[in-house]
Amino acid sequence: MTEQQHNRPSTSAEGPRLRVAVSALSDVGLVRANNEDCFGYNEALGIYVLCDGMGGMASGEVASSRAVSAILHSYAETSDSAASVGDRLLHALQAANLDVWSHGQSDAHRGMGTTAVVAAIDGDKLILGNVGDSRAYLYKDGICTQLTVDHSYINELIRNGELTLENAHHADLQGMESAITRAVGSNADVEPDFFSIELQSGNALLLATDGLTRYLDDQEICAVLATMTIDSACARLIALANQRGGQDNTTCVLLQAFAAPHLSEESLS
Repeated sequence: MTEQQHNRPSTSAEGPRLRVAVSALSDVGLVRANNEDCFGYNEALGIYVLCDGMGGMASGEVASSRAVSAILHSYAETSDSAASVGDRLLHALQAANLDVWSHGQSDAHRGMGTTAVVAAIDGDKLILGNVGDSRAYLYKDGICTQLTVDHSYINELIRNGELTLENAHHADLQGMESAITRAVGSNADVEPDFFSIELQSGNALLLATDGLTRYLDDQEICAVLATMTIDSACARLIALANQRGGQDNTTCVLLQAFAAPHLSEESLS
């Protein structure tokens, strides 16, 4: 069941050097009764947010929704400040963390939290911030590269040399496959990672929750991005995740940078 979909072009807040087209799609999957993923963006300010909530009952939905709203609100509030885009993203993630953590102190939502991956256009640069295991991928020159680093139990094992990427899917992790080591709202403080890349015409950026990345590897994602428009690519990626089990909610936010004054209907390649 498709729950949310948006598609429209946007312009960088820093000037007309690049424009960005965006397509976003969220799906509840085949097993879950509710969708704990949430996305949002402000086209005029060039900021795009994706969150994957966690918590009992409906708390995951509350956490992800509150985080998206808080990030967009905080970033907009600092739009006239002299602060850098990176500092504004940090402030926005801190504001979201405080909001989710504060609401998580009640019995109804105790223990809730959410991942967050945020992309902001800064002229011809892209600034990324992430907490948790929702990911950002860059598609460039036919190659798909993961930009963010997962804050997850599995990735910690890989980084410590206790597990290899090749055998991670077959290891006995005793139910820890989806455990994350950092989350927005799980503590009073949050520690995001930040990344900066040059953005060029023809590049694409994919923000995705683990409902997608648990089923598709980098090469499979790249194959879809290489042959489809951004609208079709979002739908295809989610369809593949559902075909392979659809045990989680799946959300994609796909951006394409271009220099032309009109939205291209060509594929991303």
